[in-house]
Amino acid sequence: MKKKLLVTLCLVALSLSALVGCGGKDNSTSSTSGKDSVIIAMDVESEPAAGFDPIMGWAAGEHTHDPLFQSTLLVTKDDLTIDCDLATEYTVAANGLTWTFKIRSDVKFTDSVLLTAKDVAFTYNNAMKQATETDLSMLDSVEAIDDTTAVFHLNTPYSAFAYIAAVVGIVPEHAYDAATYGQKPIGSGRYILKQWDKGEQVILEANPDYYGEEAKIKKVTIVFMSEDASYAAAKGGQVDVAYTGPAYTVNPISGYDILSFNSVDVRGINLPCLPAGNRTAADATGATFPAGNDVTSNRAVRQAIACAIDREALVKDVLYGYGSVAYSDCIGEPWENEAMKVAYDPARAKSILEADGWTLNADGIYEKNGLKAEFDLLYIASNSARTGIAMAVAEMLKAVGIQVNPVGSSWDQITSLYYETPHVFGAGMHSPAGLISHYYSGKNGASYSNPSVDQYIRQALATPSVEDSYEYWERAQWDGTTGVTPAADSPWVWLVEVKHIYFTRENLHVVDNKIHPHGYGWTIANNVDQWYWD
Repeated sequence: MKKKLLVTLCLVALSLSALVGCGGKDNSTSSTSGKDSVIIAMDVESEPAAGFDPIMGWAAGEHTHDPLFQSTLLVTKDDLTIDCDLATEYTVAANGLTWTFKIRSDVKFTDSVLLTAKDVAFTYNNAMKQATETDLSMLDSVEAIDDTTAVFHLNTPYSAFAYIAAVVGIVPEHAYDAATYGQKPIGSGRYILKQWDKGEQVILEANPDYYGEEAKIKKVTIVFMSEDASYAAAKGGQVDVAYTGPAYTVNPISGYDILSFNSVDVRGINLPCLPAGNRTAADATGATFPAGNDVTSNRAVRQAIACAIDREALVKDVLYGYGSVAYSDCIGEPWENEAMKVAYDPARAKSILEADGWTLNADGIYEKNGLKAEFDLLYIASNSARTGIAMAVAEMLKAVGIQVNPVGSSWDQITSLYYETPHVFGAGMHSPAGLISHYYSGKNGASYSNPSVDQYIRQALATPSVEDSYEYWERAQWDGTTGVTPAADSPWVWLVEVKHIYFTRENLHVVDNKIHPHGYGWTIANNVDQWYWD
């Protein structure tokens, strides 16, 4: 199996080498930027379809990052604890239902109008009406008591709201038009959007009236490219920073360093816990999707999968060492539970299945009551790492009698399919709320439900102090008796942490100390104002 795995991965790498080896003359040592500007190549999916409008979800969806054009009430520090930004302080009522923010009085929008608590209330009151990735269902209303006091009224306790307040940018009530704001945002953040050529690039310029530290980088150009185009652009010396996948690092580029950043960007597989024939609850638009899988709804199958995958081999052979093993979607975060770890043990995987009544058929695949241990595994075909993971997982599980059929697709197609078909998933947030999206009843892609897990999540949310809530998030994963660990319900099998990799010019200092969340994209630019050139 090991030889077959290596052959498969080598074929993937060779195809990439053939693709990216056509960059022509290497003139990468000629700088495209001045001493106060940079050009960054980002994934094409980083271009926001709804524009740069926080009310429509900009910066605060699953791929959380700093909004850059707008300011936020709070921020996350490098250790992912909470600090203030627009807010000078905040208090939470004992029942967790009222949050009061005192905000700065010296902040202006880029049209020179003073930012007040009315703008804060306007932003959130409108954002919570929109069907976006930003979950504001816990909010009832927000009111401005005076120019510097905003009071948030929640309909349920939600301690993780502090992390939402760290990514929702504030827009100006006086200058907001839903039809145009996303294309021409007015904010109070570090940068101003000067130009947007859709499908190609955006150009940012430093905000001269920003209330914080002056930006060292005055101009930032973001170009949206596929993996192979990003590599070719770096090879041709056209960009200063280029995102890349692990397989591309085998061909270094003269004049560029390879930088990798630790992340909580985790790859795993969702394992639908309901039998086939179900449907999801209606989403914010009223849509429902087919849900359930007869094979993965078997708990023994899910537990066997969890210990049958060699995570170390995935890091070495698929990620080329640019990653680490992962057992949860909150690796390295304050609310991670060590009990999520599971040893690689193919023999144990087989014994789990056999103890549950599964027997090997003539083809070496386990069966039970006429049902074969076989399922499709979706993956985004344009992503080299996800492709490699899907192929490797299929071979590893075949070795323990589980037949997996990798199916390449696009994210647009997968979004309506993964409730019934496992998918090579990407996740990881700067918030414990990620545990809600994966484990809370009615909220997750595995159609998983456990009353004890739900209760711990509710307790975590009801804790007034976000720091005190961490212990309940840990218990939701495992309390010594029940939970989502691989030895228990195992609705998701988390596999690897993916380091975010970039080719960067040798004389450019990229300042980035905060662990990256899921999604390459805009996270690399969180601290672009602090970068500098030699």
